[in-house]
Amino acid sequence: MGAAEASAREENRVEKRVRMVGVAGALPATVRTSSDVEAMVSQSGGRFRPRPGIIEALSGVRERRVAGNEEQCSDLAVSACRQVLRRSGVPLESIDLLIFASAGQDLIEPATAHIVQSKLGTRCPVFDVKNACNSFLNGVQLAESLISSGSNTNVLVAVGEISSRGIAWHANSLGDFKRNMPGYTMGDAGAAALFSTATDGSGIFYRKFASLSEHWELTTVLSGGSMHPRGAEHSYIRANSPRLKLAFREIGLPFLCTALNEAGVQFEDFKRIFVHQVSLPYLKDMLAESGIPASKVEVTVSELGNLAAATIPVAIAQALERGTIGQGDRVMCLGLASGISIGVLMMDI
Repeated sequence: MGAAEASAREENRVEKRVRMVGVAGALPATVRTSSDVEAMVSQSGGRFRPRPGIIEALSGVRERRVAGNEEQCSDLAVSACRQVLRRSGVPLESIDLLIFASAGQDLIEPATAHIVQSKLGTRCPVFDVKNACNSFLNGVQLAESLISSGSNTNVLVAVGEISSRGIAWHANSLGDFKRNMPGYTMGDAGAAALFSTATDGSGIFYRKFASLSEHWELTTVLSGGSMHPRGAEHSYIRANSPRLKLAFREIGLPFLCTALNEAGVQFEDFKRIFVHQVSLPYLKDMLAESGIPASKVEVTVSELGNLAAATIPVAIAQALERGTIGQGDRVMCLGLASGISIGVLMMDI
């Protein structure tokens, strides 16, 4: 056997994973505190006046970022995409697929991915992936599959969330206030991550997703589809938080145990664990029940609120910028979303 053939066989024995080439977050400049939110509820014309400090006491959210009136979901996504491309050195023409993976969108039709591409300047196939707060992880799931199959080489997964425009400020009772509470904790953000093939051992090595779709009614934004095509009252996010927490407990812990066993890993093997965060009390309860070490979790909800599908990529980008994680580190992403669905993804940076 010649040297060239031996080299080719050795190369074939190297596991070809899909790696994250770069990731970035884009945060609007305006900061809105929980005190500001309480004032907005009080001034909305409703009869309910929230007690000062109640939002932070219930959610742990001190402040969040809010997009400007002229900013769109696509703008936040494009800002993050430009950062990724600049830092990675990958030219626009090398991107052969763009996925907009977000709970938010600029409009119902066409896919927001087209608007992102028009503003960004890429020229490739595009489409949207929507699965509430798990949209980013599902976008990564698709990107990995398409790259592994040989269909694509460089896939850009972008997120743009402007949840601040779907908040029901008007509350006539404590019951209204509680139903509207998810909106009061939301923050706006964009994110993007670039994926390509790796042969150096880095990249994604495990992924698993599951759903309990019988719970779809627990968190909704009703407007824009065939059920409720019109009506401003349907455009706000509503949730039954106690039932949602019970449903996640039903699926989450067994799912996570199975994932760890299948991957042959334990929490201690990861430098950082990135968890979707809806509130600080819920996060603490989930960590205590699952056994995830709090010291390994990147906490963003206190300063940024619930960023929907941007939560995990923004947290990864912040950890990289601070040097909390770096090349060669192993990380886990744990997504939780209305619907309900759950997803876990493990990779070596």
